Amino acid sequence: MNNGIFLLLGTNLGDRSQHLATARALIEARAGKIIKTSAIYQTAAWGKTDQPDFYNQVIEIESILSPDELLKTTLGIEEEMGRVRTEVWGARTIDIDILLYSDIMVEREHLIIPHPRMNNRKFTLIPLAEIAPEVIHPVTQKTIRELLAVCTDKLNVFTLTL
Repeated sequence: MNNGIFLLLGTNLGDRSQHLATARALIEARAGKIIKTSAIYQTAAWGKTDQPDFYNQVIEIESILSPDELLKTTLGIEEEMGRVRTEVWGARTIDIDILLYSDIMVEREHLIIPHPRMNNRKFTLIPLAEIAPEVIHPVTQKTIRELLAVCTDKLNVFTLTL
């Protein structure tokens, strides 16, 4: 059983709260037990800004799946939930990113762990720091709290009370 696996969930179409709940349930059923969940955060779209705000949440799971099996499983969940990949950073019903997989580093065409852009995104670092502030990023060797302190992303990230 592998611990320290952190996933970022994001959605900006339809019933965003329900999409996050459905994704969590499917992840728990197919990928592994959810150990921790952050609050849900609302953020303006990053990269392609002419779309609805995102709801984001970070979860920690424990899983017996390898990184590649986890990616295959999360992509299947996205597809089942209606995710259609038509444009980079486009609107979506659900997005599930593997942020960290323990201290494992993977660099392949279809999978890079740690997530290559997580250090530049407050909507990722804020919920991750909420549940895992002292976790060490395996590439930078900085804690998540330290990465957040130096993140230059200017987007506002708001905690939601649902």
